[in-house]
Amino acid sequence: MTALRDLITHPNAAELELIARYGMLPEDARRARAFEAFAALGLPHRRLENWRWSDVKAALPEIARPKSPSRIDPFTDDALVFRFTPQAFTAPGDLPAGLRVLAQPNVQAMASAEDLPLGALAAALSGGKNRPATLLIEVTAPVAPRLHFAFEGAGEANFGRVMLLIRSGASVAISESYLGGAGLTTSLIELTLEPSAQVSRAVYQCGAHDEVVAVNALIDLQRGARYTQTTLALGAKLARLETRLTHSETGASATLNAAYLVGAGLHADITTDVRHNAVACVTRQTTKGAVRKGGRGVFQGKFHVPRTVGQQTDASMQHHALLLEDGAEVFAKPELEIHADDVQCAHGNTSGALDQNQLFYLRQRGLPEDQARAVLTEAFIAEGLEAAGALEEILRAQVSAWFNT
Repeated sequence: MTALRDLITHPNAAELELIARYGMLPEDARRARAFEAFAALGLPHRRLENWRWSDVKAALPEIARPKSPSRIDPFTDDALVFRFTPQAFTAPGDLPAGLRVLAQPNVQAMASAEDLPLGALAAALSGGKNRPATLLIEVTAPVAPRLHFAFEGAGEANFGRVMLLIRSGASVAISESYLGGAGLTTSLIELTLEPSAQVSRAVYQCGAHDEVVAVNALIDLQRGARYTQTTLALGAKLARLETRLTHSETGASATLNAAYLVGAGLHADITTDVRHNAVACVTRQTTKGAVRKGGRGVFQGKFHVPRTVGQQTDASMQHHALLLEDGAEVFAKPELEIHADDVQCAHGNTSGALDQNQLFYLRQRGLPEDQARAVLTEAFIAEGLEAAGALEEILRAQVSAWFNT
């Protein structure tokens, strides 16, 4: 145990618990590689540039079961449900044609482990009794049924890793719910879209004041693939939803939309990193946020466009936030790193209060102030959710419910 303890410099109680959990799992070179990538930094902290507004180490001094229970899952209807809890994993018994699922006891190699430390942590600590180290899913159906991944249940920590391969010409909708109940929840979702494959992904996250949540995604798009992602984050003591997407072949397109609603004492971080490593790829990104007094919203987005392979990139990034009350915090860092000269790339970023003229207009027509503020905020947030397709109404219902909490 002495050698394991030395993996992290000056570990806190939470990091010592993570080291102990790693030590109890079966030895595996790829598991060791993932944990070493995490341990090189330990729990991310504010002295790291990409984490300066989301200090996980400060938010997680120890790993303990929270007082708050899991929330109700809004996404389970009409879906094949795969459920991750701190104690077990469950999956549907019967699978339709065009869908192959393997609960793999062995750890799979992880790309970009150093760039995604909490994703590397999920890869290293997934598995054990009643839980797969990696859930492998292959989709070949032209239109597959919706796949739903739920992270919930009472316990100290909840880890899960899912790798999905979407074959050429296949199409699938994916939804994920992060419903709280564990002191630390960390997931790693890896998606590879072969030529002309299509994926629509919706992510819903809610949490309590004593929970830390890290949702990590690695997306690879091949020729002509189409990927749409919609995220709704309600925050936790600290919640970080990070997506790293690569356009690997020409003609791929991605839509990365999100909305965050953050109440007092809660924290939601939307971070994205998009690499345009092929000619003539398209990225559209719209993030909307609203934060109450005592809450913190974070947006970090970056587009990389290399000199040669990134030519004819068409990319747009927009982030707009409302500070609903004095004492609300929003931190934003949109970045474009462009080395090619034949591109169309743009970004926009604003933050401010509700329009007082619009608020006055609604008050004059008989709406109480709280209701008028809710109507305006919902209308503002809606753009971040409109690409969710059939799941948009479910997400908007969660937005409406937020105003009653």
